Amino acid sequence: MIKQIAGELKSHAPFTALGAVTGIIVMVIIVFGDFLSQISPVSQDIFYVLHPAHVFLSALVTTSLYVRYGKRNIWVAALIGYTGAISIATLSDSIIPYLGETLLDLPNKGIHIGFIEEPLLTNPAAFLGLAIGYWRPITRFPHAGHVLLSTWASLFHIIMALGQTLSWIQVVAILLFLFLAVWIPCCVSDIVYPVLFTRGRAPMLKEA
Repeated sequence: MIKQIAGELKSHAPFTALGAVTGIIVMVIIVFGDFLSQISPVSQDIFYVLHPAHVFLSALVTTSLYVRYGKRNIWVAALIGYTGAISIATLSDSIIPYLGETLLDLPNKGIHIGFIEEPLLTNPAAFLGLAIGYWRPITRFPHAGHVLLSTWASLFHIIMALGQTLSWIQVVAILLFLFLAVWIPCCVSDIVYPVLFTRGRAPMLKEA
């Protein structure tokens, strides 16, 4: 299992890096294109579109992987899908970006926990994802979407914390935090967590 997990993390690193780069490109366009004053007031609204969408796909993939290669126990599947999606999406989209905002001393930093601040958006997204994952399990394409949505949700979490200026050193640091916020948490949510509840070797996502 450890070898499989290491292989998954290695195989997903290039795609995750690409996702982080797309996030940085968007951020550079917003900041250095002088759009920050227009985007900042709506960045929290954008975050609360992207974050529940991330939760939805995370719950779908996590539940799907358990159902396809584990037991079809609906209550266990629901528990795995919900807790995996909510906990890891919160870590990826909120906690790691907030740590980055704190280390960079961004002026408007805030943690913004989705299932606490917006439970009527976040929880139904998780329930819908786990329901689809249980009755129609699919993994490959939702996982790719999950990675991109996680990147962009983390990005807009950071944009909420920005002031009116941003240095290139901060851009590089944010790129690193975006990569870390997506790479390990998303693979843990989609792969490690459900595999712990399956019997035997679960296939890699690219095989599923």
